[in-house]
Amino acid sequence: MPKANLVKGTGHRAKPTRKPKFQADLAPFEDSAVRSLKQQLQLTSNSDFFSEAVALFQWAVSERRQGHRIVSESANGEKKILVLPRLERVAPESALPQVRIDWTEKELGRLAELLSSEPAKPTEALVRAMKG
Repeated sequence: MPKANLVKGTGHRAKPTRKPKFQADLAPFEDSAVRSLKQQLQLTSNSDFFSEAVALFQWAVSERRQGHRIVSESANGEKKILVLPRLERVAPESALPQVRIDWTEKELGRLAELLSSEPAKPTEALVRAMKG
């Protein structure tokens, strides 16, 4: 007769721990993409696929958190940087992509004028278009 798994000091059986379940509602396109990826990677179960995907995302988050860029490089040296908006949320502020705009005095003056003026009234064509 097998021994009962007792919770120490209680006299009660310990509940066997079960792995958490995960379920996703996928659009048909996403379902096809998952099936195709599973086939390409020779993965037979959704659990295996999900484990691999989680491992990849953990690595990507860790890299971005350290300020590293994730780069794909072709055989001829062409590089592409992976940019996913949700992944960029974990990047240190100094590592975020930046755009510099060199404004002239005239452009800055015009921008200030536009920002401080009253909003423009909609045109007749816009009103008709909005009505349908």
